[in-house]
Amino acid sequence: MIEVLNDVELDRASRSGELVASILRAARERTTVGTNLLDIDRWTRTMITEAGAQSCYVDYEPSFGRGPFGHYICTSVNDAVLHGKPFDYALRDGDLLTLDLAVSLDGIVADSAISFVVGSSARSEDLAMIAATQRALAAGIAAAVPGARVGDISHAIGTVLTDAGYPINTQFGGHGVGSTMHQDPHIANAGRPGRGYQLRPGLLLAIEPWVMADTDELVTDGDGWTLRSATGCRTAHSEHTIAITEEGPRVLTLPR
Repeated sequence: MIEVLNDVELDRASRSGELVASILRAARERTTVGTNLLDIDRWTRTMITEAGAQSCYVDYEPSFGRGPFGHYICTSVNDAVLHGKPFDYALRDGDLLTLDLAVSLDGIVADSAISFVVGSSARSEDLAMIAATQRALAAGIAAAVPGARVGDISHAIGTVLTDAGYPINTQFGGHGVGSTMHQDPHIANAGRPGRGYQLRPGLLLAIEPWVMADTDELVTDGDGWTLRSATGCRTAHSEHTIAITEEGPRVLTLPR
């Protein structure tokens, strides 16, 4: 399913995006060495509830997971990159943490992810990998103009990640959003320009470059959800929800 939103729905999407951005910002600011992943999940639940919004994760039960997910935010640490299920773990100095959040407010979903290093002992290679996903995200957003194709976004992302030296997995990537969290079109993190669905105003897309330092192969954790690098290497993930408009892409999940 691909939804094209009208102006009223786009206004609601903007509010959803603002909420997701504010929750991620607050969670990042509160996260320090010793913070438990389950505390981050509890904070997120409180903020979603107080905003009158709904979690897209707690009842999420797709075919690839051992569902329902049962938590309010994805917390992926170090070699975990996607769908990290919160568990009883106190973060350590130097851990590379990804927070991925999707929320529905007034019937419209927004989805975003950030990666950052906890504490003061950041590895230079971790910071470089995070920065590469952020540059790839910016390139993908810049390519998301009316009349462009999904392949143009994929090509822009893949060019940045490949030039930075990272292998690319295309099984999981960006996607359409709207009244539900995961919609068509699928936006792989590498692809051929000029191919795929043509972008039009009113379309909402979650664009999400993610990489693993030395592999493109994923393994599923024992919890049935968390996806980790097959080699145990570090990972990073950046994501924004954007609206395609007549004037170009508008990022809805920027922190204020």
